[in-house]
Amino acid sequence: MSLNFGKVAVLLGGNSAEREVSLRSGRAVLNSLLAQGIDAIALDPKHDNISQLKTMGFDRAFIALHGRGGEDGCIQGFLTTLQIPFTGSDVLSSAIAMDKSKTKQIWQSYQLPTASYQIIIKDDFDPRQSEDILNALSGTVMVKPVNEGSSIGMAKVSNAVELADALFNAFKFDNKVLLESWIVGKEYTVSILNGQALPAIRMQTDNTFYDYQAKYNSTETQYFCPCGLAPEKLAELNELAIKAFDAIGCRGWGRIDFMLDEEGRWSLLEVNTVPGMTETSLVPKAAKHAGYDFNQLVLEILKQSLS
Repeated sequence: MSLNFGKVAVLLGGNSAEREVSLRSGRAVLNSLLAQGIDAIALDPKHDNISQLKTMGFDRAFIALHGRGGEDGCIQGFLTTLQIPFTGSDVLSSAIAMDKSKTKQIWQSYQLPTASYQIIIKDDFDPRQSEDILNALSGTVMVKPVNEGSSIGMAKVSNAVELADALFNAFKFDNKVLLESWIVGKEYTVSILNGQALPAIRMQTDNTFYDYQAKYNSTETQYFCPCGLAPEKLAELNELAIKAFDAIGCRGWGRIDFMLDEEGRWSLLEVNTVPGMTETSLVPKAAKHAGYDFNQLVLEILKQSLS
């Protein structure tokens, strides 16, 4: 196995707001590769000189970097320039997927369902606009930094004062913020592996929404897999997940998040091209129900770098 893969760099950590989650993902991946006899070494771009990857003899890279610098096309472009194969999506699809506004625009061009939204630019925002913005988006909105993940900087708001406060907080993470009409319903996620949809998961939390605390720190968050959908509704979800993934040009593996409203209508939320691989992450949960243990999942993802 080690002869097939050669020397593998597990890229983890980095400088994004998701650094701590990335460290956990990367360590889990590294331990799995080592347990399977693969010559793998962890490298953290925040501390290690990754410009020497080629001269250090690395044959391929497993990208476990979340957020900016790792999920936005930057590391993918760097590795492409070095001619080092890597896991996951390419430069362009990674960059598009990281930008929630561009992702939604492409989905709309494919006539795929997504919630109503507005993009707010930091330098153009006037707090006096808050009431009009809310009215245009049905009165309650989700505030999302355009280029962040793991629910960082997100908030649910339902009045002008809350909106202005949430926007100023979100601007700490990004100069562009997505405002999305609030959807009352249930949240689902579909993991993609090698062009196939893994078993869907429904997430349930007592928090206002499935936020950072619910994802990584809570012991109360519930995950339902099987997700409880009727067969025809599940088939609809899986088909939509594949279409959404392909529309952005993603490859290899990833995850698509959805809301199902009270009228039974799907709305696409976002695509993750380097999903979490921690002990509480969604892709390993879905893969387990598809018959992959964690080691098998890691190996399947790494195999993508051979093609």
